[in-house]
Amino acid sequence: MPDVALVTGGGGFAGRHLVEHLRARGDEVAAPSHADVDLLDPAGVREAVGKAQPRRVFHLAALASVGRSWEDPRRTLAENQTMALNLLEAVREEAMDARVLLASSGEVYGPPAELPVTEDAPLSPQSPYALSKTGTDLLGALYADARGLRVVRTRAFNHAGPGQSDTYVVGTLTRQVAEAEAAGRSEVTLHTGNPNSARDFTDVRDVVAAYALAVDLEPGVYNVASGRAVAVSELIEMVRGATQLEVRHEVDQGRVRSHDVREVRGSATKLRDATGWRPQIALGQTVSDALEYWRRVLAQ
Repeated sequence: MPDVALVTGGGGFAGRHLVEHLRARGDEVAAPSHADVDLLDPAGVREAVGKAQPRRVFHLAALASVGRSWEDPRRTLAENQTMALNLLEAVREEAMDARVLLASSGEVYGPPAELPVTEDAPLSPQSPYALSKTGTDLLGALYADARGLRVVRTRAFNHAGPGQSDTYVVGTLTRQVAEAEAAGRSEVTLHTGNPNSARDFTDVRDVVAAYALAVDLEPGVYNVASGRAVAVSELIEMVRGATQLEVRHEVDQGRVRSHDVREVRGSATKLRDATGWRPQIALGQTVSDALEYWRRVLAQ
């Protein structure tokens, strides 16, 4: 039988990179689009899983923006959890032996009591998106414990890279620069939220490599993180180094979160000990590649 990997959200930011990574290593990949399968339709999801008969299932599909989750919390909570439930039920009914990876998020931990954040830290979601991910994360644990599914939950901290939306910090910084370059300007003023806010960034290509390794582990939860916190001000310096423009910076109060946490970084020791995984791509390269992506998009 072919080694089929089923990827939900294969058209999204991380999903596209995961599909590319899996195909590069020789997997046959089924990555149905929303037009092919509505993940909110349990019968359609069951039919897709039954047809694919996957050996591995990667569930990446989600409404993934923290900011937008506040605009429509009901939809974020309902859809993210329903999609995960429909997929788990379909696997239980049609591909019980498949290994399943649910892509959770470091957002489920909320404000850290200790750094770095480990997998046994309490869950304290601080947004509708984080709450929806907490629900799907715990749902995966339930189906592993009560239904016998081989479910791994990966809690990835911030990831960035080429193809990321400008609703995320690296995406918006690099797009602002690319737009200024395309307009022929000699300088650009970058608008951000709190420049002292520090997060744990990993290149998306390293994140999906972690997913490909983690899916074969014993059921449980694994952080995907670099272990290093990088402030927005440091990202601005990386962007400055990737362009010929003069780069200025202004804080946009509309982008400042009232309940922002000063620093977040995670520990991926558990994943590293189990698989040997470590991030391979330096953050400066990630920023440079993200800028190149926006340059290509704006040149079209």
